[in-house]
Amino acid sequence: MLLARIITDVEPGGAQLHVLRLTRALREHGIESRVLAAHASPEGVALFARGGVELEVLGTAQRRQYVPDAAFAAWLAPRIEDVDVVHAHMFGGWWAAGRVVPDELRFVASEHNPVRWPGKSRLAELRRGLARVDLFFAHGSQAAATVLAAGLPADRLRPGISPVAGLDARPRPGLPVARIVFAGRLHPEKGPDVLLDAVARMADPPPVLVLGTGPAEADLRAQATRLGLEHVVRFVGWQDNPAVWVAGASVFAQPSRDEAWSQSAVVAMGLGVPVVGTDVDDLPLTLGEGRGIVVPNEDPAALAAALEDVLAGRRMPDLRGARAYARRFEVEVVAAHYARAYAELAAQAEPGREPAPA
Repeated sequence: MLLARIITDVEPGGAQLHVLRLTRALREHGIESRVLAAHASPEGVALFARGGVELEVLGTAQRRQYVPDAAFAAWLAPRIEDVDVVHAHMFGGWWAAGRVVPDELRFVASEHNPVRWPGKSRLAELRRGLARVDLFFAHGSQAAATVLAAGLPADRLRPGISPVAGLDARPRPGLPVARIVFAGRLHPEKGPDVLLDAVARMADPPPVLVLGTGPAEADLRAQATRLGLEHVVRFVGWQDNPAVWVAGASVFAQPSRDEAWSQSAVVAMGLGVPVVGTDVDDLPLTLGEGRGIVVPNEDPAALAAALEDVLAGRRMPDLRGARAYARRFEVEVVAAHYARAYAELAAQAEPGREPAPA
């Protein structure tokens, strides 16, 4: 089977890791992928190259996650003519693909985050785009609610799941034994600034390792200096294998403002590292049933208190339950899940918008 995998923006991030890991793992199921993107940062191109996945990039100057771009749709048209299934990620990707996917070709869409328009609302375009979708994977309840309210038939909706890697990792040599770890895109929606404010409130914080890159990095470094944390907080940049930095940590912090599901937090859970996260979107479900500790969003004092409680042993999540939960998202398990969905769709004989099988 040949799959066209369409993504608006290739850059270091959770949705991109989802695409990269699945593309590689699906080869074991006889599925080859043609990955097509509207925009790619140099870091994103390098990430995919290191992962052994070839990209074709239109080369738009700006990100296209929330942009309906007719030029992207026209560019995609000749590149999907010979594929068996199309799977497009993010509104801008599945809107563009939906404009040019032939009627006889099965079409899958994914939304990885709650849909929050950064500028003009595109609800009308979203409704039109959904009319062409055969199967929709929504990562989180807010994304699901958005597409259902916009008219997607409920029998075409499935919960989206992402693969996590490194659950058997060993700690990287030389790391401090007691440490707080954050791993994620350095962007306000991930809340790394809240973590720095929390660490500044702690009486005796251990070393804090910040993994990742993003547009807020310069501001975060300045914030750490302003708070007198230069010798506590270490920015280690993007890491292709973050699990070796997370393994053996005292606690993992996920201070997000926007989080449908967190690959980084689930990796920490799978490694037996206690996770402290915020009560935003579906993150409390990920950390539910005692698998993690949940604190109010935008509350550095509450975050600091929870981190100190874990460090002192006063509070501890159900680490065994957290490990079991994380194992449900190992790469091989998730790849098999999507391979079945693609096979079922491709096997449908009649074109049109008939409901996909459960």
